[in-house]
Amino acid sequence: MALYGVPVLILKEGTSRTHGREALRANIMAARVLSEILKTSLGPRGLDKMLVDSFGDITVTNDGAAIVKEMEVQHPAAKLLVEAAKAVDAEVGDGTTSVVVLSGALLERAEQLLDQGIHPTVIIEGYKAALNKALEILDEIAIKLKIGDLDKEEDRNIAKQELKKALHTALASKYIATPDVLDRLMDMILEAAFTAAEKRPDGTYDVKLDMIKIEKKRGGSLADSMLIQGIVLDKEVVHPAMPRRVENAKIALLDTPLEIEKPDITAKINITSPEQIRSFLEEEAKILRDMVEKISSVGANVVICQKGIDDVAQHYLAKKGIMAVRRVKRSDMEKLEKATGGRIVTSVRDLTERDLGSCELVEERRVGNDKMVFVERCKNPKAATILLRGANDMLLDEVERSINDGLHTIRNLLRDPKVVPGGGAVEIELAMRLRKWAESVGGREQLAVMAFADAIEEIPQVLAQTAGMDVLETIMELRKLHAEGKQAAGIDVVNSKVIDDITKINVLEPVAVKKQILKSATETATTILKIDDVIAAAPKKEEKGKKEEKKEEEEEKSTPKFD
Repeated sequence: MALYGVPVLILKEGTSRTHGREALRANIMAARVLSEILKTSLGPRGLDKMLVDSFGDITVTNDGAAIVKEMEVQHPAAKLLVEAAKAVDAEVGDGTTSVVVLSGALLERAEQLLDQGIHPTVIIEGYKAALNKALEILDEIAIKLKIGDLDKEEDRNIAKQELKKALHTALASKYIATPDVLDRLMDMILEAAFTAAEKRPDGTYDVKLDMIKIEKKRGGSLADSMLIQGIVLDKEVVHPAMPRRVENAKIALLDTPLEIEKPDITAKINITSPEQIRSFLEEEAKILRDMVEKISSVGANVVICQKGIDDVAQHYLAKKGIMAVRRVKRSDMEKLEKATGGRIVTSVRDLTERDLGSCELVEERRVGNDKMVFVERCKNPKAATILLRGANDMLLDEVERSINDGLHTIRNLLRDPKVVPGGGAVEIELAMRLRKWAESVGGREQLAVMAFADAIEEIPQVLAQTAGMDVLETIMELRKLHAEGKQAAGIDVVNSKVIDDITKINVLEPVAVKKQILKSATETATTILKIDDVIAAAPKKEEKGKKEEKKEEEEEKSTPKFD
C-alpha cells in the first residue's frame, strides 16, 4: 500500500496474508483433508494407520486420539481439529475420530452453502440452532441403564451386565481379540472401575481413573493378563537378605530418603586421626540404625520409599526382617495410600502406627524377565492394577489404548447412565428429526439446519464404507426403517448388514460421548467459518554464525575417529 507515493509497511517482511473467501476455503480444505485421513479408521472395521515419527519409531493404530497425537500437523485450521480431538479424548476418552470426521462433514456442507451465496454468520447460527435441537433429541431417545448400589452384590452384577453391552461397543472398534479374551478384558475393566468408583451425592458414581494403573510386560499372551485389587510396582526388593513375601503386611509409606541428609550449609570436617574416621562412620551408622529402629518400633514390616535407601539402612532393615522397595513414583505412592489406607510420611521421626497401611500380602514375583512387587488383597482397595501381557510392545500399546477407552466409557456411564443405539442408528434418527424440524425454522438458517442433518449422516456412511457395504443403498434402507418408526435400526458392521434393532446385539454408546462429539465438532466448524483472514509470520531464520557452527558440528560427527 502507498500513501502519497510513500510505501506504508504494516506487516513484517516475509509475512503472508490470505483473506476473504480465499482464506476460508483454504481452511475448509485443510480440515477436510485431515478428516479424509482419519475417516477410514472409524468403527469396528476401521483400518489402521502406520505412523513413523522423526526418530523412526513406528506406531500402528486405528485409535483417533493416538493418530492425532502422533501426526505433526502444520496447517493452523487442521491444528484446530487436532485440538478438538484431544479435548474430546481428555473429556470423555472416546469419539476422537468421530469429531474430526463430523467437523470435516460440517465444513464440506458449509462450503456448498457459501457457493450459494449464504453468509458464514447465517450458517453458524443455523448450526448452533441445529446443535441445540440435536441435544434435545438425544435426551428424548436415550435409554437409561440400571446401575443401583454398587456396594450390593446383586445390584453390582446387574450393573455389570448392563455396562458390558456398551463396553463391548467401545472395545470392538479398537482391538480385535478372540471372544473369550475380550470377555476377560471387559471383566477386568469393570472390576477395576468398580474398585475406583466413589458415590456422588446425587446417587451416581465417579471413577477416579488416576487410581487405576495399567502395567505392561512383554511375554506370555494377552490371556495371561490379570487384575490386581491393589498395586503392582515395577520395582524389586532392594536387598537379597530381605523377605520376598510378607503376609499381613503393615506398610510404611515414606516420602523421605533413608540416607544421611546433607546439610544445606557448606561445611568442612577436619579429620586428623583414624579414630575420628571410625567415630564419624559409627555416627552415620547410628543415625541410620535409629531410623530403622523407629520404623520397626511402630510395627512396620514393609517399607515403600519414594526416594533412596542407603546400603547401611538396607542392611539394618534386612536384619529386622523388613521388606523394602525404593524410588517408587509419586503417582504409585498416592495409589498405595488409597489402596492400603496408609498415609505418606515425610519424616521418619513423625511415623506412627496410625500412618501404616495394611494388606494381606506383599510379594515379589517374577513377571517375564523382570521382578515386580505385588501389594494385594487390601481390605477396601480404592486402587487397582491391570497387568497386561503380550507378545510385543506394539500389541501392548494398542491394548492399553483400548483399555483406557473402555475405562472412560464406564466412567461416563456411571456418571450419566444413559445410552443411545450405535451402528449409525442415532445419527440417522437425528438427521431425520432435524430435517422435519428444519421446516419450522424460518429464513436461510433452514438451509444450514438441513446441511447439519446431512453432515451427521457422514458417520453411518463411513461405517457402511468400512464394512464393505454399498453406501447409498445402506443409507436409503436406514432412512426407510427410521421413517417407519424403527429408531434403533442401524448397521451391524461386523456382519455387514442393516438390522431393525441394533440394541439386540448390544451395540450401544454413552449419550455423554455423543453429546460431546456434536458439541466439539460444531464448535470447531463454526470457529473455522468465522475466520476470514490468515496472517502468517515468516518462519524464523537461523543466524549465519549459528548455521556455520551447526554445519561444523555435523562435519565433526560425520568424520570417523581413529585411536
